[in-house]
Amino acid sequence: MLRSSFVSLMISLAVVASPVAVPGKASAQTNININIGVGTSLNSGRGITCSQGERLLRNRGFRDIRRVDCRGRFFVYRAWRGNTRFEIGVRQIDGRIVDMRRIDRRR
Repeated sequence: MLRSSFVSLMISLAVVASPVAVPGKASAQTNININIGVGTSLNSGRGITCSQGERLLRNRGFRDIRRVDCRGRFFVYRAWRGNTRFEIGVRQIDGRIVDMRRIDRRR
């Protein structure tokens, strides 16, 4: 009996004397960034054709891409991304997006 009391006392002292690690404050943060916008270079600075511009936009998550104007220095496309339709202007000389606007869904 005395021995079991002594063992219990020693275990209690060991628990009290041992350092207790308190977990730090938990935080859940979400940082999602889709790196596409005006000024994004789609073709690493090289000139593109109209069909290459369409393919590059498709690789960036756009769908149902329609060519509006592929004459001149800027190519204009209309495409869907998610539930939103965009009109995107791409510079022919380097494949850089120079304009991107949300447009009405009915067009």
